[in-house]
Amino acid sequence: MEQRTLGSHGLRVSALGLGCMGMSQSYGPADEQESVATIHRALDLGVTFLDTADMYGPFTNERLVGRAIAGQRDEVVLATKFGNERREDGSWVGVNGRPDYVRRACDASLQRLGVDHIDLYYQHRVDRSVPVEETWGAMGELVEAGKVLHLGISEAAPATIRRANAVHPVAALQSEYSLFTRDPEGEVLATVRELGIGFVAYSPLGRGFLSGRLSGSSPDEFADDDFRRDHPRFEGENLASNLALVERVRRVADEKGVTPAQLAIAWLLAQGDDVVPIPGTKRRRYLEENVGALELRLGPDDLAAIDEVVPRDAVAGARYTPTHMARVNA
Repeated sequence: MEQRTLGSHGLRVSALGLGCMGMSQSYGPADEQESVATIHRALDLGVTFLDTADMYGPFTNERLVGRAIAGQRDEVVLATKFGNERREDGSWVGVNGRPDYVRRACDASLQRLGVDHIDLYYQHRVDRSVPVEETWGAMGELVEAGKVLHLGISEAAPATIRRANAVHPVAALQSEYSLFTRDPEGEVLATVRELGIGFVAYSPLGRGFLSGRLSGSSPDEFADDDFRRDHPRFEGENLASNLALVERVRRVADEKGVTPAQLAIAWLLAQGDDVVPIPGTKRRRYLEENVGALELRLGPDDLAAIDEVVPRDAVAGARYTPTHMARVNA
């Protein structure tokens, strides 16, 4: 498995990671046995960069990942997050960046994961009511205590990234990035590259669009607990327009002898050696398909052709609801 470096302090990860959120929430019914088997298969294939968060479930995803990696901790680069505070019943509290909460959240994650340290600990969302310097001061203390090895931040604005990095080196920015979400291109990517920060791309398959497996023209095809039923990009005319884009991607993929998912992941891998996609799945067969993207090398002509097929602003609909959009780019 190809390795890539996040940040300037030696954090080496597999070129492709595994997003574990969908094993516990947001994408329909959970199947714990298959999810654990998927994590084990990922490790077998060299996909050792695992991504979770305390809010996923909530809390159940960290426990699942912890059970799956028991006895194999040394094989894993483990990333988790704090900052989106939820209660055990799943209800929402708010974005929390207070130093006392940072410490409590880290200790709770360590316990749920069953580990003595976290390799990469992210501030999941920036608390606009707390100076980021205060949050990152507490995060730096976790590194000094040996509870955390590297620090990251998610969905942060360039100015916030700079302020956090001035307190403690930022190893990685995690934000949504795909053929369907090109928001980081420009100032965000320029900022992290200037500062020597890696980029971890979540939702590299556009919430499933770029898997090429969405068959219907209505969100009713999703399970009742699938958040895409209320997602702007899956509504009405937006959905029809976006599915038409997927068909254009499929035609390019067919010419290459690959799947749309593999083409989309290969496109991200080609954006720079500092970009690490973390496609999420809870099934081994989709994991294996995603890993196949590493065999596809795209040259400048390929990338230009793909950009022509899916122009930067071609996707219809916002990438989150207004409520969730208020929590990004902080």
